[in-house]
Amino acid sequence: MLVALAIFSLAALALLRLGGATATNSARLDSQAMAQIVARNLAVEVLTDPEPPPFGTTGGIVIDGGRRWRWSRLVGRSPEARIQQIEIAVAPEAGGPGRAALIVYRRAPG
Repeated sequence: MLVALAIFSLAALALLRLGGATATNSARLDSQAMAQIVARNLAVEVLTDPEPPPFGTTGGIVIDGGRRWRWSRLVGRSPEARIQQIEIAVAPEAGGPGRAALIVYRRAPG
């Protein structure tokens, strides 16, 4: 009887650890998916703006999905001189998991 109880308690502990790992992974994936959505939203803003963004690095804070996100945007020339390459990076302002990066292209000014 004691052996069966010991085996059952080991199985129960393993299930509890599995549940904790699943919850942790779920929260990390949720944060990463939200970061990707924020990066896409920033890309849409850049692509739909009538004026191309200036070359160089800019950044800021945006609130999306009830969270604060730190973003940076690096605008440079692509191998084709008439096209801008825009690299967008997003991370939670408080740190932690949930980072995203995105590269989009648009017509360069001039």
